[in-house]
Amino acid sequence: MSTEKEQTFLPLSERTDKPRSLFFLYCAANIGILGLVYGAIIIGYKLSFIQAILVTVIGSFSFGLVGLMSLAGHDTGTVTFVLSRASFGFKGNLIPAVAALISHAGWLSINVCTGALTVLALFVTCGMTTSPLTMGIALAIFVALILVSVLFSHKMLIRMQTICTYLFGFLTLVILFIIIPKTDWQVLFAMPSGDWLGNFLPALAFVAAGTGIGWTSYAADYSCHQDPKNTRSQVGWAVTLGGAIPLILMLSVGILLSTQVPDLAQSANPIEVIKGALPTNLAIIYYITAIGGLTPQCFLGLKSSKLVLKAAHLIWDDKWILLFQTIIVTVIPAYILFVAQDFQGTLEGFLGIIGKLLAAWSSVFLVDYLMLRWKNGYDKTLLTDPLKNRINYHGVISWIVGFVIGMLFSKTFIFSGPFATGIFAGNSLNVLLTLVVSGGLYFILTLCDSKRSTL
Repeated sequence: MSTEKEQTFLPLSERTDKPRSLFFLYCAANIGILGLVYGAIIIGYKLSFIQAILVTVIGSFSFGLVGLMSLAGHDTGTVTFVLSRASFGFKGNLIPAVAALISHAGWLSINVCTGALTVLALFVTCGMTTSPLTMGIALAIFVALILVSVLFSHKMLIRMQTICTYLFGFLTLVILFIIIPKTDWQVLFAMPSGDWLGNFLPALAFVAAGTGIGWTSYAADYSCHQDPKNTRSQVGWAVTLGGAIPLILMLSVGILLSTQVPDLAQSANPIEVIKGALPTNLAIIYYITAIGGLTPQCFLGLKSSKLVLKAAHLIWDDKWILLFQTIIVTVIPAYILFVAQDFQGTLEGFLGIIGKLLAAWSSVFLVDYLMLRWKNGYDKTLLTDPLKNRINYHGVISWIVGFVIGMLFSKTFIFSGPFATGIFAGNSLNVLLTLVVSGGLYFILTLCDSKRSTL
């Protein structure tokens, strides 16, 4: 066996995890304070209460994409962007790998911003005022927590995140019980329905882009540790439910909170506004546990970006990787918080761009897996031999076409597409379009190629 193969595939001795470990990992990662902001943003699409709940449930089950893609890691014992070589080739894989790296950097930056805003909210709740100085201190404290977390073992961080997750989830349920009696249900159910095409579908696309689609690049990174004896259905459902259940809880609470705190989504610090619906002591505990859960989550994000850098052979040296990651967790969040000063706008703009990058890649990856690898497995030479699999043109072409079409229907801070009008104006609906186009084109190209080979 070659050195490459030894590095690429985990030995059976390291593949001992049970499906429940995936369930709790994704639970922990998705019980986060950012979900409350998501719920408030859903209301901003001018939906009825029933429509908002439907968006929450259906959008959260976009984690089914992550569940399906996790099966590839379970089948092979290798990480996501090694598997991506099959559908894109070694050289072709650089394109989605860079896209995934941008995604990881973006999500890490958003999580760092969320952590800094949570620390700032804690300061304000304790009697301090919001200022550039306190914002800077809050950012410095949270970044320091992330960097210090590197000193702890992976097992210890997972344990810490688990404890914080349980506590944060419990406190979220407490908040739910607090706000339910205060909710004017008559007013809530009287909210007028939004247009199903112009309001509901864009809201659904926003949730899917920010949840399931946003997690696709991590899928096999965690499932590759699963015991091969575990069934596919066990692994797939563990991932799907582990992501969907906490999201449904957090977004639903965010929807209800937005009725108590109308400016939740529009606030410069939406995390701080949450305290308006809570007793002061509970708000303090809530913020502390949120910080405790976000810190290891950011560490896991650093780990995944490291795997992408190495799998794509972009940066191999650990020292340069650490420098790159340090810049990400400091410079980008500082720009968002001090220059842009628009957390929600940055979040939605980021999801609009990165959602299309990942949607195009994940749909190609998934179609490739379901069409070609589901029954017969992966030809491991496609994953280990650059000479045999330099470029898979079907995958590269499908990715480019899907992304370009998605951008033509998009209006972003860097580009305004000519077709970004009507139902595609200023929302994430183009992400779903990208998903369908890339996957559909790859299916057609692969089908045509297989028919030609049988002639």
